[in-house]
Amino acid sequence: MRSSAKVMGATIILLLVVTIVIWVAVAQAATGGKLTVTFLDVGQGDAIFVESPSGVQMLIDGGKNRSVIRQLGRQSRWFDRSIDVVVATHPDADHIGGLPDVLERYQVSLVVQSSVRDDGGDAAAFAKAAAQEAENGAQVLVAKRGQVIDLGGGAYFEILFPDRDVSGVETNTGSIVGRLVYGDTAFMFSGDAPDNVEEYLAKLDANALQSNVLKVGHHGSRTSSSLLFVGFVSPEYAVFSRGCDNSYGHPHEEPVAVLAQLEVTTFDTCEDGTVTFESDGHRVRRR
Repeated sequence: MRSSAKVMGATIILLLVVTIVIWVAVAQAATGGKLTVTFLDVGQGDAIFVESPSGVQMLIDGGKNRSVIRQLGRQSRWFDRSIDVVVATHPDADHIGGLPDVLERYQVSLVVQSSVRDDGGDAAAFAKAAAQEAENGAQVLVAKRGQVIDLGGGAYFEILFPDRDVSGVETNTGSIVGRLVYGDTAFMFSGDAPDNVEEYLAKLDANALQSNVLKVGHHGSRTSSSLLFVGFVSPEYAVFSRGCDNSYGHPHEEPVAVLAQLEVTTFDTCEDGTVTFESDGHRVRRR
């Protein structure tokens, strides 16, 4: 009887292992040499989940609360408890409020953050969670222009800003601005960077900013999405990441008008829910 129980137990374990191997193979095959970028519907905030052609995962910001955990669960496999890279663009609650829960639930290899400082409770909670992750073996990196994070399969994330220590500036001004590149395609992420930072980058990088998809700066605030910057980015698509009931009136008329003037197709997590794009390295399409 004991022998039969052992055989049955071993068989169950073997079947479980085989099932996991199959699901991993399916997941890898599903990427099919493609990059996916998903703007998660986390209400008034930012949370963007990226999966490279090789399966490397990156999360840019985490919204303001635990809703990011539910949204991530819909994007990744049930057995997946790791995210390779977490980027905190700046320490405002609607960008990092959900990241302590992410760092607690998922094993993270690299945490990237701006040097901008904030004394609020959300910033303190994130700093504590990042320090704990570092104790568990993660690398914590302060973002600086020129850094490139290799995501595998030919995809990479390049830091465009900050280009200096921004510890003493206003938090939005210290936002990480980064460009995700795969083949001939690119995605632009600017956190809540205001128009003076956008225009500074336009002068530095000009046509090198060109990207197929733009995450609209600061949830569609009039303080971002300058005509100069959006013109150089020259996106096909733009995404407003915002909550329907936000008290700021986002999106404001000014960025909406800029995107309309440049004939950019826009999506909105308030109206469209979670928005996913897929790139094969040659073109980008909404999935």
